[in-house]
Amino acid sequence: MIYITGDTHRDFDRLEELIYYTESPDDVLIILGDVGINYHGYAADSALKQELSELPINLFCIYGNHEMRPENIGSYETKEWNGGTVFWEPEFPNLLFAKDGEIYELDGFRCMVIGGANSIDKHLRTRGVNWWEDEQPSPEIMAYIEERLEVENWKVDVVLSHTCPYNHMPLSSLLPLSREAEHSVDNTTEKWLAKIESKLTYSRWYCGHFHTDERVDKIRFLYLELEEFM
Repeated sequence: MIYITGDTHRDFDRLEELIYYTESPDDVLIILGDVGINYHGYAADSALKQELSELPINLFCIYGNHEMRPENIGSYETKEWNGGTVFWEPEFPNLLFAKDGEIYELDGFRCMVIGGANSIDKHLRTRGVNWWEDEQPSPEIMAYIEERLEVENWKVDVVLSHTCPYNHMPLSSLLPLSREAEHSVDNTTEKWLAKIESKLTYSRWYCGHFHTDERVDKIRFLYLELEEFM
């Protein structure tokens, strides 16, 4: 079985009920970014990783904007998983982190992963709380994703991203911002995703980031809800 949910931010209480329904250690839970496992870095995150590694399920994690990119953490290695490259640590084998631009075969569906987003709280987090400059996809990542989609003739079954295309942003869920915060908002990723979506043929698009559970056309926003994939 494959399940999917939104941002966890180091709070995994919602997994307790799911564990009762897992039928196999091969079951997978997709988390759509801001997982929080790589938030403090190295040893400071080890206790949480150890706890999660004892769960009878694989966590397949998309990169968000409130965590470090695993490729920048020296303890991570790469391996092939379901047709794509993932980052993992051998001591925590069920904690898998997607590589942006990879296409994974999940339950018979070809799924493109696109992580990252802008932090609206960046003006606060740059004053001593964790913030990472590479939170949004770089030009190199964007080019790689577009090249992969070109090879696929701009057709995949599913997109798994942290944020969403600009034209689908759930306005009712956007937080009111201070003047200082407004100046730090950068919708580069969302506007680029809108261009991607305008060319792409797909069946379903899942994203997190906006802390809402709702559906807009073919786009499914997830936060606290946990559901079966597709």
